[in-house]
Amino acid sequence: MAGNVTSLFRDGTGAGPVDFRVPGNPYFPTPGMLDELSARLREIVTSRPSDTDTVTARLCALLGLPPQCVVLGNGPAELIAWMGHLLIRDSLAVPVPTSGRWTGRPTETGRRVDMFPLQEADGFALDLDRYAGFLRARGSRAAVVCTPNNPDGGLPRRERLVRFLDAMADLDLVVVDESYLDFADAGPEPGVAREAVLRPNVIVLRGLGENLGLPGVRLGYLVANPALAGRIRAVLPKRNLDSLAGEAVAMLRDHGPAYARSLDLLRDDRRDMTARLSALPGLTVYPSQANFLFVRLPVGAEGTLVRDRLLTGHRILVRDCGDKIGSSSRFLRLAVRPQADVRRLVPALEQVLYDSVPAGGPGYSSGTATVDRLIGETSGAGLRLTGAGAGSDGVVPRPAVPAVPAPAPVPAPAVGTGVPLPAAVPPMPAAPPVPAAPWAPTPAGVPARGGLTAAQVRGTVRPVETRPRKEDRPWQSTGT
Repeated sequence: MAGNVTSLFRDGTGAGPVDFRVPGNPYFPTPGMLDELSARLREIVTSRPSDTDTVTARLCALLGLPPQCVVLGNGPAELIAWMGHLLIRDSLAVPVPTSGRWTGRPTETGRRVDMFPLQEADGFALDLDRYAGFLRARGSRAAVVCTPNNPDGGLPRRERLVRFLDAMADLDLVVVDESYLDFADAGPEPGVAREAVLRPNVIVLRGLGENLGLPGVRLGYLVANPALAGRIRAVLPKRNLDSLAGEAVAMLRDHGPAYARSLDLLRDDRRDMTARLSALPGLTVYPSQANFLFVRLPVGAEGTLVRDRLLTGHRILVRDCGDKIGSSSRFLRLAVRPQADVRRLVPALEQVLYDSVPAGGPGYSSGTATVDRLIGETSGAGLRLTGAGAGSDGVVPRPAVPAVPAPAPVPAPAVGTGVPLPAAVPPMPAAPPVPAAPWAPTPAGVPARGGLTAAQVRGTVRPVETRPRKEDRPWQSTGT
């Protein structure tokens, strides 16, 4: 993007863009709590922090868990790092797409990462029975289940997750990442923390800073049986938490009802945001139980271009998922925000996606009617037909001929590869001696008949490189 990007964060009032990138809790702390915290800031940052055992005891009184089963860390990332060093011996299985802390961090310690691809056709839902079969086929010694998963917000049913834990009792470690579980629809005992207390190889990971609306405070904890928790606790400093982390736990203790109300408000916002986005033509919103939504853009829309135009034209920040293994730049992850912000996002998306010539350069339209017309006029080859027999609009009429048979079904991804497989593309039919069959709309995510995506037909993006980037092929350095 041209110009100074930092200038986009300043206007006459000093206000910045609306940020749909970072999931959080916009309703907690309340303004009154923040005022109280601000008034005490000098005292907090100039005082020695409480030792971690004291903060752990305060949190466990709220959770109803024994302190010897809970370990507090400087954010979930610190705890994940120590799991990698102490508990993951050689291999870790991870469903993808998911958080980069599970696909990237283990490889830094030389562990093999076996990636189980979630299927777009299934709405990225995790089939725990198939995942268990993948683990056995790969011989993975540790496994991760994110519930809800990042970026799609999928939540496996608790009883199926418990059955999975039973089946994986022989593994070195099973981590259930419940960092976003507080935002799931309220239900009796939605998590499996108490199951972890009773099992020798299960760790439940939870986050607190972002859930409490304090992403600048690094605070997370794990729950495990005393022996497993003790191995992590033994390597952590006695005072590994700063004073603000201790204040966050105190805030949760003193304002529990306000925190519960904030979660209810955010769940209402998630339902409203899902409905508004789902009404946009061609946009797919996947069911989520987290404080973010995973959306697939319409045919022809490219995530980085949408991201840049939302920022430069509408002062809205979004995250495209082209850097997530198992995803692509056709997907966005949008943090759930209050309805006033969503009413600003939806018309901005409408303009970026569907206006024929947005400000700032040649545009594209993702409306299916436009895509159908363009591909129909070019026979999917990217060139407009001209010459004798062409109509007034330059398109050669095509006589009716029998439809080309559909290609044979593509086999499911092979178990045991350890990496997400590229999307299968139906083979090109041999050129018939007669003009092409009457055109039918191309399914979402499948290249046009001429081998180009709709965006490439319109010339708005470069052809995709066939050789993956180094950062997109970590398996080459891990042996998977």
